[in-house]
Amino acid sequence: MNDGTAPVEYSVESDASPAFAWSYWTDVRNWADPPARFTLDGEFSAGSTGTTWMPGQEPLHWVIEAVEPWRSAKIQMQLDRATLSFEWRFEPLPDHRTKLTQRIALGGENAEAYTAAQAAFRANVADGMNRMAAAIAHAEAAARNGSLL
Repeated sequence: MNDGTAPVEYSVESDASPAFAWSYWTDVRNWADPPARFTLDGEFSAGSTGTTWMPGQEPLHWVIEAVEPWRSAKIQMQLDRATLSFEWRFEPLPDHRTKLTQRIALGGENAEAYTAAQAAFRANVADGMNRMAAAIAHAEAAARNGSLL
């Protein structure tokens, strides 16, 4: 079924250890997705709230729904009679590498009103995930070598 509200899921492998990948990703300052900017109120834990800032748009607010440290997190954004959720999983691989998976789901009675946004996620998730995996690996390599990020 090619439902516009069907979840989007994508996985990528990173040449970074699971512990480093988790630590890097849970610092929202590392969520490089220009022109968007992200802020978090408090620690990266269940119940904390954050904001996505886009030029010329009202801020989008979200909440960290669940955290399983070093393994997964689920972030949810409330829309008009719909919800948008982002679930990230971190799986250890051989040779101190990490498999990163992001699942984006749209739900609720008004979900179909947001199918254009879901289509945009579907079209761009691979590039975004690949950039994140590369940034994590680069940051860990730089930290190992004692150089500045």
